[in-house]
Amino acid sequence: MAFIQTMRWFGAHDPVSLMDIRQAGCTGVVTALHQIPVGEVWTVEEILKRKQLIENQNDKYSPLHWSVVESLPVHEDIKKGLLTRDDYIKNYIQSLKNLAICGIKTICYNFMPVLDWSRTDLEYEMPDGSKALRFVWEDFALFDLYILKRPNAEADYDEITIQNAKSKFNQLNKVQLEKLKNTILLGLPGSEEAFELATFQQLLDAYKNIDENRLRENLYYFIQKIVPLAEELGMKLCIHPDDPPKSLLGLPRVVSTENDLVRLTQACDSVANGITFCTGSLGVRNDNDLVKIIENLGEKIHFVHLRSTKRESNPRNFYEADHLSGDVDMYQIIKVLSLESEKRKQQGRAEVDMPMRPDHGHQMLDDLNKKTYPGYAAIGRLRGLAEIRGVEKAVLRFLGVL
Repeated sequence: MAFIQTMRWFGAHDPVSLMDIRQAGCTGVVTALHQIPVGEVWTVEEILKRKQLIENQNDKYSPLHWSVVESLPVHEDIKKGLLTRDDYIKNYIQSLKNLAICGIKTICYNFMPVLDWSRTDLEYEMPDGSKALRFVWEDFALFDLYILKRPNAEADYDEITIQNAKSKFNQLNKVQLEKLKNTILLGLPGSEEAFELATFQQLLDAYKNIDENRLRENLYYFIQKIVPLAEELGMKLCIHPDDPPKSLLGLPRVVSTENDLVRLTQACDSVANGITFCTGSLGVRNDNDLVKIIENLGEKIHFVHLRSTKRESNPRNFYEADHLSGDVDMYQIIKVLSLESEKRKQQGRAEVDMPMRPDHGHQMLDDLNKKTYPGYAAIGRLRGLAEIRGVEKAVLRFLGVL
């Protein structure tokens, strides 16, 4: 098989249980210690607590193991290149050492300033009645221009977008505007906290003198500090692409294209300096050739997120499509990833199969009546995993592997 099948789990309070994940046919769990503030050390004690929950459910045999950390978050001072960054990097390094002690060696992280992934609608109704995540550029402009009122925001939008955003702003009621604001200010996945509008502008202002080049330098500084240790410990670091893969709110983003990924891997050439290959994030841009990225950077892919997005008539708008539809050719993606797995076998690499999770899923069936983390309801992801599993088996049969 090319993939170690996993699902993301947000801990004991996640409405999707570990038994649900087992019943989906997974052997791996992707999780993180969301309760620990960003920048603080993950202790061996806290790591083992989470690992014990996953791997020893009520002292019964469980096939599950903690296969990937997603995410070990990077403190904003590191992203901004402040004098305090070395202290936070020391903490990050200690967390890596502690994870290695506990046998957890694949670490996903991102370098998006302030915001993690961004959407404008968490309940976009599909024709079949299920609900998906959606991003609408005019709605985001509406928030930026007329709710946040960011200084000089007009420079980031064309006149038609500004006019449409203003017209929509005048049509929405207070409840609708509040919902849009809360959606965009939603915190990190797994977090119960969201940003406050009153202080959000201050977070943006801290980046006013940081352009793409500066942010890129800060990223490279960070990886050059942590990758040598990761390699020594046999760990795999895998950066997650920007989502969406374009600048938002005047903030620079530097992990959006194949060129960005190539430059990152060249900045510290090590097997430990790798990529989380997210077909949804990278696939939003029509200038990203996903198959080509795998062919060129396959040996650097340590973790895979499989989902599909569909660009709309305005290409900056998109929604989360079914896993086998949208703009991502999932058959070709799984085929070239399977070929990469076979290549690793021929090279005699110890780790051949890649941890993969079905990323995001529609809220559907019984989950429509449940409160779940946006994109992480059980049934939609189960459907996606089942479809991916079927395609993978067909591909491997076609390649003569099964």
